[in-house]
Amino acid sequence: MDARKQVVAMADESAEDEAETDGGVRAYTVRLELVDEPGELLRALAPIADNGGNLLSIHHERGNITPRGHIPVEVDLESPPERFDEIVEGLRDAGVNVIQAGAEHYGEELSVVLVGHIVENDLSGTLSRIEDEADAVVQDLSLAAPDGTDATSSARIRLAIDSGRSDQVFEVVRSIGAEKEFTVVEPLVGGDA
Repeated sequence: MDARKQVVAMADESAEDEAETDGGVRAYTVRLELVDEPGELLRALAPIADNGGNLLSIHHERGNITPRGHIPVEVDLESPPERFDEIVEGLRDAGVNVIQAGAEHYGEELSVVLVGHIVENDLSGTLSRIEDEADAVVQDLSLAAPDGTDATSSARIRLAIDSGRSDQVFEVVRSIGAEKEFTVVEPLVGGDA
């Protein structure tokens, strides 16, 4: 059976399992990091179907690489709340790196550019702090280091945030940037003119 037929079969099975539950169904987003090897996406989807999840969408960014050198994948699914923890546990048991799991629904995106010694100042740690302290999700990262990673570089970061929180998020990014001696370039916003 080819991979496409297996995904359809898994989705059909999860829909049958879902009908057997008494609880309501909720939408969830799970962010994963996958190794760029054949079959990894299919391997990551199996625990979702096996534990009663119904796939809504898959955003597989093969052209992008996470700070750890893996492929970011965002999976939207629905499941009864009591099965969601089993899905996440099944993913982890299968060796899938789960970056974020939850019912978070982000209503806004914003982009910011950091300029400075980005790589030398622990890019991965910086991104983790922004996610944790700003309650945001890094959706996309572009790094430019034309003179090498030891020189000044820049990173464009696209963040998903809850609606109405951009001021608080920018405050956190400014604080982290100041601490690490980065220049923070924020987008221009319309004025009241």
